[in-house]
Amino acid sequence: MTERTQLNGTKGLPSGDLGRRLAARRARLGLTAEETAARAGMAPSYVTHLEQHPDAAPGRGALLTLAAALQTTVSELTGGDADVPSGRERAGRDPEFTELRRTECAELLSTHGVGRVAVSTAHGPVIVPVNYSVVDDAIVFRTARGATPSLASGCLVAFEVDRVDDTFSQGWSVLARGYAREVTDVDEEHRLAERAYSAPWPGGRRDTWVRIEPYALTGRRIVV
Repeated sequence: MTERTQLNGTKGLPSGDLGRRLAARRARLGLTAEETAARAGMAPSYVTHLEQHPDAAPGRGALLTLAAALQTTVSELTGGDADVPSGRERAGRDPEFTELRRTECAELLSTHGVGRVAVSTAHGPVIVPVNYSVVDDAIVFRTARGATPSLASGCLVAFEVDRVDDTFSQGWSVLARGYAREVTDVDEEHRLAERAYSAPWPGGRRDTWVRIEPYALTGRRIVV
């Protein structure tokens, strides 16, 4: 079941900060609103209410129960850690560190989201975040001409994406290395626009497409 299906399991789109975070977390775990309610010992209608009403104000006890049911923290559910970097929690007691196969790296990379591209500039190397998609096994992102990410065009670059779960002190990272080029074919631009996962978060006019063809994919995973 896709995340979109899971979100629509509440018979309406989530609303408000808590509602969106609650819906996104259960979708990440592959849970419907009903399954989440069962885990938390709550009425399904109450979970739906929390997701669809921005003025919902559950008590501390309800938040703790929901956080436990969704294997997360109250801070993550309420957005209290939105302005701090991930990975602040202590390392697991007996972590297992493994190298990922190329197929595993490609699968994780294709989940889309925000990645970081490393480029060379006149002032030295710079790493910047971009909203990216994977189309035909290539990493693609949209930027503005002259912006830092556009400097990747015509160069060998590194692209990194990761996921850190502070609650369980585990996560993964994938590093792609490849040649970047600006997309100049109009038909290809239209095709990428149709298949892209999302638009750049910064907004504005960003009509320069950059495509990275990875020649190397490596990754690591830490679990406890």
